[in-house]
Parts: sequence; structure tokens; C-alpha cells
Amino acid sequence: MSTHRYDPSGAGHPDERAEWPAYGVPEQRTGERYGHQGWAQEPPPVYAPPSEYPPASETAPPSQYTPQPPPPQPEPARKPGRDRYLDLLRTLALVRVVLYHIFGWAWLTVLFPSMGVMFALAGSLMARSLNRPALGVIRGRIRRLLPPVWLFGAVVVPIMFLQGWEPAKQLGGTWIPQVLTYLFPVGAPPYPWHSGSPSGLLEETWAVQAAGPLWYIRAYLWFVIASPLLLWAFRRLPWATLLAPLALTAVVGTGLVKIPGETGNAVTDFAVYGSCWVLGFAHQEGTFKQLPRYVTVSLASLLMAFGLWWASNHLGPDGWDLNDIPLAQATWSFGCVVILLQYAPSWQELPGRLKKFDKLVTLSNNRAVTIYLWHNALIMATIPILDLAWDIPGFYDSFGPAFETTYTVWMFVLVWPLIGLMIVAVGWIEDLAAQRKPRLWPDGTKRKTGSHSR
Repeated sequence: MSTHRYDPSGAGHPDERAEWPAYGVPEQRTGERYGHQGWAQEPPPVYAPPSEYPPASETAPPSQYTPQPPPPQPEPARKPGRDRYLDLLRTLALVRVVLYHIFGWAWLTVLFPSMGVMFALAGSLMARSLNRPALGVIRGRIRRLLPPVWLFGAVVVPIMFLQGWEPAKQLGGTWIPQVLTYLFPVGAPPYPWHSGSPSGLLEETWAVQAAGPLWYIRAYLWFVIASPLLLWAFRRLPWATLLAPLALTAVVGTGLVKIPGETGNAVTDFAVYGSCWVLGFAHQEGTFKQLPRYVTVSLASLLMAFGLWWASNHLGPDGWDLNDIPLAQATWSFGCVVILLQYAPSWQELPGRLKKFDKLVTLSNNRAVTIYLWHNALIMATIPILDLAWDIPGFYDSFGPAFETTYTVWMFVLVWPLIGLMIVAVGWIEDLAAQRKPRLWPDGTKRKTGSHSR
């Protein structure tokens, strides 16, 4: 549609020259030339411009039609780019994950279901990408995911071996393909349950803690591979595809059917968060806009209430920690994500007071894989660093009790500078994986380029 503004003010009017009578006259014909008196006109009056022109409203001929108001200007096309609301949710999810892994508060899993949010956001991006050929999209996603995982494994696995890990004894004849899952995590990468020493630099369970986040990488990889089929099914049977993972969770996540080993864990993770992934499809496809808001919010609230009821009757070893209660985790996460996406604004930039967090949100989204992969290992690294304080003369007498009481708070404070150092040290691998120019601190700050003169 043309954006030229149509002005009807001159429409339907004769040429300006027709507003005033012409002062020249045709050649005078007389009877003298033709032999009879004929007709003659009086000589024209001497032209003198009027002293004051009359108003245009008095002289202009009436308009031939009633002018119509100009057509409304079309809304400017939205600039392509990231949705800052979704970026903000991803940042909150990462902060909540770090907070939970330091303090272990079970109620955090109820306050903000970070993993469900992260899977939903990833599903939305995947659905948008699948407008292109599926194989190319899958290949691109895997290419962007694996290099950071390889770097993580290249650091962690040798340390495990140096600490005396013998995977052949622990895993038997399948130890080689299992260790290779650090290269392509279709399964759960193995690790020693006990490594290091209680008084050493590395605590005994450091390997368990460091490798803990890899379950998310495994689940994400399987969701990426399955997305073309899931999106095809969603476009044909949206409600069945959306709710099928919840039904599967009711089977494999409640003990009704038990699948042993890591296969069971993988299937359970896929079921618990599958509906959240498909909710990302629904958000991208505009499904929420087709439904009355009160309907989706009401149904989501009922499902969340069911999740809390189920959790109250199936409390795990850590009480209300939904990570130990698959069906409660699935239903609660699903309901929360529905509400978050139902009310999702479309922000090209953070509004109001949130603008001051713009660089933090940009940085965390550009380095989300690095932060998630390394945060647990860095949490463990805060312990020997903080313990150096005990070597300061007089520290225990002056601050010992207070320091012990607030120890986890200091871990939370210290882990963020360590995460920042890790972003600088290894985060650039995400740029290489995405075929971008490596950046040390990609917070969205544009470099100022000076003018050059010859």
C-alpha cells in the first residue's frame, strides 16, 4: 500500500486560469470588410487589476463532490529482531536456576518454573525457524549447541581422569560410547559419584555437580530433533499434541509404568517438559490470540491447582521441590507458561525502569549456554575461594559466626564475577558456533568508530 498522503483539497476545481475572465477578445469582425454593416463589439475596457481580490471562497466554483478524509496511515512495519519480553524471561530463568542451585529452596520451583519457561522459549524460536527446510534448521541448532558442550567436556573429563576415575570399571564394556556422549549428548554423560577429597581443592561430589546441567542439554537436543514432527502434528491436531506429553507424564512420571535407567530419565524429562516446548509452538503460531483470555487463564489456573494438589499428596525428600514430583512439575510449569505467554507483550526494547537491565538481558541471552553449562562448577569453585578468608589473622574471632551464617549469601555474590570471567574466557565459542565474529562481552554496546581523514 502506498504511504503517499492523498490531498483532496484541489480535486474537482477548474484550472486556476478559469477563475478570472480573460481580458483579451477575439478579432473584431465589421461589416466594412464584408460590404454590410454587420456587427461590432465595443472596444474592450482598459485592464486594471482590482485593488483587492475577493476571497477564494466567493470566487471558487462549488466543488463537484464532498472531500473525503485522507485514508489512515498504515502502522509502520515492525523491525525484525528479538522479542525483549522473551529475552527477559530467559534471563530471569537463568538467575532463578543459579539461585536454586546455591540455596536449594524448594519454593523457588513453585515461584518460577524456570526450566519450563526455558523449554517454551526454545520451542517458540524453533517453530519460527522451521519456516525454512527442517534438516537445515536442525543442523544449525546442533552446530550452535555442540561446540560449547565440547569445550565443557574438554575441561571436565580430563580432570575426572586425573582424579582417578576409571570408567571401564564403573561402566563396563559400554564405557567408550557412554563417555562419547560428552561429544554428542543424546544420552546422559557419565561421571564418578566420588572424586577429589573433602579437604582438597575439589570437593568429593564436584563431578556430580558439574555434570548435573547436562540433562537439559540432552532434553533440548531431543526436542530439536523431534520438532519438525511435533510442529507437523501441532498444526493438524493442536490440542492433542499439546496435551499428549501431560498424559505421558501421568503414566511414566507417577510410577504407573517404570522405565529403568537413564532411558527412563530421558523419557520422563521429555514428557514433563514436552507440553512447554509445544506451548512455544502455540505462541509462535498465534494460537493464544484465537482464544478468549479468560478461557486460557481459567484452564491454566485449574491445571496449576491440580499440580499443587498432587504435590501436596506426593511430597518428595525435599518437600515441595517440584523437581522430585514429575506430574506436579509438568502441570504447574504448563499453567505458568500459558499465563506468561497469554499476557506476553511484544517488546522491541525493554520499557520504563527495565531499560537499565538491557545490557544484562542482552549479555545473558547471548551467553545462555555458557552460563547454564558452567554455573554449577563455578558455584563449587566459590567454596575454596571463600575458605581463604579463614586464613586471614583475626578473621574468625571478628567475623566467624556471621560469615558462617551468611556463607551461602557470599557464594551467591561471588559466583557472578566468576560467571563473568567464564563468559570472557570461553563464551566466544558460542559466537564461533553461530558463525559470528567472536565477542568477549556481547552486551549490545556498539563500538564507537572514529572518523578517518586522508
